[in-house]
Parts: sequence; C-alpha cells; structure tokens
Amino acid sequence: MQVLFFGATADAVGMREVEIDFSADAKAADAFAAIVQKFPQLARHKLLFAVNQEYADGGETIKNGDELAVFTAVSGG
Repeated sequence: MQVLFFGATADAVGMREVEIDFSADAKAADAFAAIVQKFPQLARHKLLFAVNQEYADGGETIKNGDELAVFTAVSGG
C-alpha cells in the first residue's frame, strides 16, 4: 500500500512516500498505528490521516491499492 507523507511528517520520516504491506481488509486505525510504530518520530506530531484522499477516522477498511496519507494538523486564524 502506498503511504504518502506531507509537510512536517515528510520532514520527520525523511521521505515523501513509502510502500508498506498491511493484511487484507485491515482497519485504517491498525494501518495508522503500524505507520507510527515504523516511524516513531511521528508520535511527536498531531497527525491526521486520509484514505484515498478522504479524511479518515480509523474505522475504514483498507484494501490493496488504497492510498494512505499522513499529515499534520494545521491551524490558522
């Protein structure tokens, strides 16, 4: 599965994308936890996730070919 990193997350892991294998029909929350475990430096950030360019809350079922994105929450005023 392709995992994309944006902004500060790309800086933290030192790359913009990586391929990671997940079990078939995994829950997005499990994939997100595996990503943070693989790249523990991400734990220092307030993270948001997306599955196939849609914000994800972790309950989504992911499948082979899906795209996961990891980025930091941005606030402004």
